Amino acid sequence: MAKFPTFPTLYDDCKTLSISDLKRWNYLNPNQYKSGVIKWSSNGNETSSISVVVNTKNENPFLELNYKYGDESRCYKVILVTTLSNLGKGKVWYFLCPITKKRCHKLYLVGGYFLHRNAFNGCMYDSQIKSKKDRNMDKIFGAYFRIDKLYEQLYKKHFKKTYAGKPTKRYLKLIKQIQKAERLTLNDVKKLFNP
Repeated sequence: MAKFPTFPTLYDDCKTLSISDLKRWNYLNPNQYKSGVIKWSSNGNETSSISVVVNTKNENPFLELNYKYGDESRCYKVILVTTLSNLGKGKVWYFLCPITKKRCHKLYLVGGYFLHRNAFNGCMYDSQIKSKKDRNMDKIFGAYFRIDKLYEQLYKKHFKKTYAGKPTKRYLKLIKQIQKAERLTLNDVKKLFNP
């Protein structure tokens, strides 16, 4: 008898809050109380928004979330914690998940709450549900379809190509992926769609 499909919730499709976004939007500056609205959009249309308050003045910094999920209003705090950078330059910010108590850089909205990914059962990443055939195709042709993003990363502001006179691992990995993508010809890609 065939197995019934489960159609898991995909982390890739979930709305997220990340420390890097909060830093970029200047919410994590020291000794500040800042409020604002974070919006998500799809194809240029706003799909949802959330009111946030970040308090780093407090001894126990926090992020307060206020939004509607369906017809229900949600308002709760997520503790923010810091550790000293292993490079000795400042602090590294983390969310402290209200359920798992784990530190994380990203919170996912599943079931109405922004939590650490381990707080949810049955959720997966898109790459985990791909068939073996799809994974093999991605290995062979994936870089070809992602070449624009690879170049974008390579020429991103503040991207370090070298460290102490040697090429960085990240730089070498990007170069390898770009070279692999450029080796593919248009005929190789056409064969993919017309076997």
